[in-house]
Amino acid sequence: MSATALIRRRVVVASDAFVEVVIWRVAPPVRPSVHAFKYRLAYVVAGQCVVRYDNERGKGDHRHVGTVTTPYVFSTPDQLMVDFNADIARCDDEHGRS
Repeated sequence: MSATALIRRRVVVASDAFVEVVIWRVAPPVRPSVHAFKYRLAYVVAGQCVVRYDNERGKGDHRHVGTVTTPYVFSTPDQLMVDFNADIARCDDEHGRS
C-alpha cells in the first residue's frame, strides 16, 4: 500500500484534553472502505478517548462516541472534519465542557 500523509496534527484544547487528526491518501483503499483515505481522529479528555473516527482494516468507516460504535458514511476529508467537530461539540455540551 502506498500512503501520503495529508494531515497529522495534535492540538491541546484544554489542560486535560486534546484532539488528534491523522489522514492519509492511500492506494489501494483500506478494505472494506472504497475511498482513497485512511484516517484516525480522536478527542481525548482526562486520558479517555470520548470521540473517535477511524477506518481500520476489516471494520471500515465507523465512529466511537463514548462506548457506542456506529457505522460512518465517509464522503470527503472536509466533511469528515465537520462531522467529527460536531460530535466533539455535542459531547462537550452534554458533559458541561466549554
